[in-house]
Parts: sequence; structure tokens; C-alpha cells
Amino acid sequence: MDTTIWILILVAAAAVAAIVGFAAGVAYRKKVAEKEIRGAEEEATRIVNEAVKAAESKKREALVEAKEEILRTRNEAEREIKEQRVELQKQERRLQSRDELLERKYDNLEAQKAQLEQKLKDADAVREEAERLKKSELDLLEKISGYSQEEAKRYLLETLQSAVEHEAALKIREINQNLKDTAEAKAKEYISQAISKCASDYVSEATVSVVPLPNDDMKGRIIGREGRNIRALETLTGVDLIIDDTPEAITLSCFDPVRREIARLALEKLISDGRIHPTRIEDMVEKARKEVENTIRQEGERAMLEVGIHGMNPELIRLIGRLHYRSSYGQNVLRHSLEVAHLAGHLASEIGADVMLAKRAGLLHDIGKALSHEVEGSHVDIGVDVAKKYREHDEVIHAIAAHHGDVEPTTVIACLVDAADDISAARPGARRENIEAYIKRLEKLEEIACSFKGVERSFAVQAGREIRILVRPEEVSDDGLVLLARDVANKIEAELQYPGQIKVNIIRENRAVDYAK
Repeated sequence: MDTTIWILILVAAAAVAAIVGFAAGVAYRKKVAEKEIRGAEEEATRIVNEAVKAAESKKREALVEAKEEILRTRNEAEREIKEQRVELQKQERRLQSRDELLERKYDNLEAQKAQLEQKLKDADAVREEAERLKKSELDLLEKISGYSQEEAKRYLLETLQSAVEHEAALKIREINQNLKDTAEAKAKEYISQAISKCASDYVSEATVSVVPLPNDDMKGRIIGREGRNIRALETLTGVDLIIDDTPEAITLSCFDPVRREIARLALEKLISDGRIHPTRIEDMVEKARKEVENTIRQEGERAMLEVGIHGMNPELIRLIGRLHYRSSYGQNVLRHSLEVAHLAGHLASEIGADVMLAKRAGLLHDIGKALSHEVEGSHVDIGVDVAKKYREHDEVIHAIAAHHGDVEPTTVIACLVDAADDISAARPGARRENIEAYIKRLEKLEEIACSFKGVERSFAVQAGREIRILVRPEEVSDDGLVLLARDVANKIEAELQYPGQIKVNIIRENRAVDYAK
């Protein structure tokens, strides 16, 4: 019990001691804080006093500077005002001088105006006098010449027109002569050199082939029992066999020369073999077809070697070989294409163009004729399509399209191929022409010549290579001959298709006849 009491007393004493210590600490901290507060207030008072003193000092300095700035600004303003006043005085003096100058000029202009008005009056008087003199002179000239004014104008215009026609004719004649002296000599030289380097043989082809027979009995064997042999041969080859009274011969008719050649070879093999029946006919036709295909390939390769062209599509080479069996106007198309290639190459070498490209275009210019029996359209369109299909050079395609004038030639190669094609076709004996077409062309040539005013008669001579025109001398003058010849030539070029060139020869004759009695 006593221990418990002592413990409680000790606890109470500790609590009282703690409370007393806490109270003492609070009192001490309060005393320290009050001391710091008093120090801070004193420091703040000092800082405020110093700030007030600094502000007063700054205020006085600012006032001084403001007064100085106001004084300086006023001085500068007064100086600028003084300078402007001086400048205004100068401008005023200049304006006054200018006004005086303008007044003097105005006075001078008034004087000049008066002088001009007087001169105008004098000029009007002179003009009236000139008009009167001109009218009197015209009346005098009309009386002397016997022409009225309108008649004189018409006479002068007619005289001037005649003089202009004379000058134009002389100029055209001079130009033509210069062209002939320069261009014709060179053209003849190039063409002759090209032709001399190319000597091609021509083979005339037709639409029929004749197969000789050992005897007339062979005709019956070819026909066969109830015509089965001839029907089998015609069906397999697509060729018509004409068996008539011609002794020891059979005629094969077909527009496709390749099929006609296959039929000819097959028939010759059958005649040589002696065994003629449908099965044998089929075998021989197949052999003949292979032989013709082999020949086509060899001809195409030979043409490539002859011209010296490499890198061409094999199918194009095959089409070139097919031209060996194609003819146009009696001219073998393969031989014609080779000649055009050589001519185009020689012409290209003379003018410095691409020789190999010219040869390539010349060889392929008629390639469409190899398919003209199988594809619809002109051989030009077919050839262009074929060349595009096998990716030929653009200039080669253009030369094919332009070699008959279907499109305007725009490259040197196209012009060379066109010229070489005309040279090859126009040589005497190169082509055969249908007699009716030939006569129509001559008649059209004479009709064109007679359609011009002043032409009396015309004659197509030299197989259509020249047109001779007789004119009435009272309607066509000597100077008018040159102009008429050019007009006739232009109309012929526009309306006729012809190989080579046509000479226009105009004849004017004056005759004086009298009789001695």
C-alpha cells in the first residue's frame, strides 16, 4: 500500500515538474520572439527611411533630366521651324520664277498660234489653187490623150498587170533554172549512182500456172473416178484446176501465189510418181507445203543476207520470204523490195543519213503484200500493223505508212524510201500496166491540160511521161506560158496517180502569112 502511494506521489511530482518545465520554456521562447520582433521592426523602419531618401533623390534627378529634355526638344523644334521657313521661302521664289516663265511662254504661244492660223489660211489658198490647176491639167490630159480618167486608170492597171506577169514569169524562170542547175544535177548523180549499184532482175508473175503433162491420158488419171482426185487436190490446196483441150497441159488458177505454188509442186510430184489417189495426193500436198515453207524461209534469210540486216524478228523474215511468190504489176515484190532497200541505202549514204535504217525500211515497205490475200485492208495499213506488232523502229513504221502518200512523210528515211520506191517502179520495163488503166490515165492527162483557158489541143506522148500542149497565141502570152505550165503541173500532181514524173511541154506559135501578087 505504501509503495503504491509513493509511486503515485512520484508520478504526480513528475507531472508537476513537466508542467513547470513546459511553462518555463514557453516563457523563454516568448521573450526571444519579442526580442526578434523588436529587431525586425527597427530594421523595417530603417529600410523605409532609406527608401524615402532614395526616392526623393531620384525624384530630384528625374525633374532635372525632364527640364533638360524639354529645353533640348524646344531648341530642336525651333531650329527645324527655322529651316522649314527658309525652305518655304526658297520654294516661293522658285514658284514665282516659274509663273513668270509660264507667262512668257503663254505670250509666245499666242503669237505662234496667230502665225499658224495665218499659215493655214495661206495653205488653204495654195491647196485651192493646186486643185484648180490639177483639174485643169486633168482636163487638158484627157483632151490630149483621148482617155477619160477611169479609162486611163484601167489602162494603167492593165499595163501594170502585164508588167507584173512578165516579172513573175522571169522570176519563176530564173528560179527554175537555178534549181535545175543545182538540184537536178545532184539528184541525177545520186539516182544514177544508186541505180548503177543495183541491177535487179524482174520476173513477171500471173494468177495462173501451167503444169506440163507427159501425155493427155494423164488428165483422166488426175481427174480420177467420178472426179475424186481433182476434188481432193482442189480441196487440199485451195486452187482451181482447169483441164481443157490444151494438149499435154493443166492450168492452175488462184490469186494466192503461195497456194498456187504448193499445188504446182504437188501436181508435178504426183505426175512424176505416177500413183494418183486421195491418200497419195494428201501426202504430196503436205510435202509440197513443207518444201514451199522451206523455200520461203530460205528466201527471207537470203534477202536479209543480201541487204546486210540483222536482228529482225523470225516471223518478219518469213513474211519477207513470202514476197518471193507475190507479184505486183508484173513485178516480183521480193525483188522490188530488195531493190528499194539497196536504192534507199545508196541514197542515204550520199546524203549522210542512217544507211542500215534506210535499208530496213526499204525492205519492209511492202511487207503488207505478203498478207494482202489473207487480211482485209490495203497493204500499207497491213504493213504498219505488222511492223508495230513485231516492234519495228518508229521511223520504219512511218516510212511504211508514208511510201504511197497516205500520210505526209516527216522523216528523211520516209522520203528516201518513197523516192526509191518511185525509182524502182518507174524504170522502163519494171512494171506491167493494165491497158484500160493506161488509156484512162492518158485521157485524164489530156483532159486536165485542156481544162485551162487558152489551150487549143493537148497530146499525151512518151507513154504518158510527157504532155504537149498547144495554146492560142492571142490568149496566152510568152510570159504566161511559164505560169500556165506550173498550173498544169500542180493540177496533174493533185488529181493523178502515176509512177515517176510527167513533163509539161507548152507550145505557142505565131505565124505571119502574106502573098505576093
